[in-house]
Amino acid sequence: MAEYKKKTDKIHTITLDSKITAANWRQKIATVGDTVSFFVQTHFVGNGSEIEIKVEDKKGKKVEKLKGLVFGDQFAGSIVIPEKAKEDIYFTANLPKHGLEMKSGKMIVLPLIKVTNLKWGQKEARRGDIVKLSADIEGLPDEVEVMIIIYEYDQDGAHDFITKFPCRVKNKKIETEWEYEYHEDTDEIPTQEEKEKYGKNYNPPEYFFVIDFYRQRFGDKQESGLLEFKDWIEIELLDQFGEPVAEAEYVVLLADGSEVEGKLDSKGFARVEDVVPGPYWVQFPDHEADL
Repeated sequence: MAEYKKKTDKIHTITLDSKITAANWRQKIATVGDTVSFFVQTHFVGNGSEIEIKVEDKKGKKVEKLKGLVFGDQFAGSIVIPEKAKEDIYFTANLPKHGLEMKSGKMIVLPLIKVTNLKWGQKEARRGDIVKLSADIEGLPDEVEVMIIIYEYDQDGAHDFITKFPCRVKNKKIETEWEYEYHEDTDEIPTQEEKEKYGKNYNPPEYFFVIDFYRQRFGDKQESGLLEFKDWIEIELLDQFGEPVAEAEYVVLLADGSEVEGKLDSKGFARVEDVVPGPYWVQFPDHEADL
């Protein structure tokens, strides 16, 4: 607080010291192409005072320059970070008529990242499979960590989140593995008959992955392709005494409306591989009367 000791019955002229009290970015990290904001706070600077903002990289190379007017002892603005911006950038606020300036702290600028060739290591997954996934990445150095996010594809676009896990960039690539396991009840998967009521087709569980790095996402349009879940069914037929019915013919009606035919082994057992998941029905044509 300033102490005023002059007489109050006279007019006195006093000089107030103008200052720049703050010059800050509104965020600490940004990416090439982002629009970033900044603000400058002043003290005893008149409305309409000219202000100059000069943005430079850490080597002093000009990135951007703009002018404005101070009102209410503050000024705010924004810039779009150009591709020429490298690593850290700073801005200097200058009040030319007051002879004042202040330099901001740094903002970390991340390069424009390019992610291509997202792909699964296989087209189909079964319970317990170790599935490989990979992508090519430009613009990130080795050992930088990105996040892999896996979704279950939905025809209406409301994709279900499955899991996420980190992966490090090596030699301009990410390569990692995911152990596939279906945790829901396949009986809840709508059948072809149920889908037809709404004009849709049966769709088995399918998965795609995206790569996320500091607000940049790649793969939201299923560029990785869809990994399809294939299931299996085990069938056992016993008679009324609990004895196996050997070599009985069976027909399995699957959720997509297709059928699979086969014959049980000598122990009345069969395992049907690579079927579409969902509800199914088993018939034994030669034993309908017995059942």
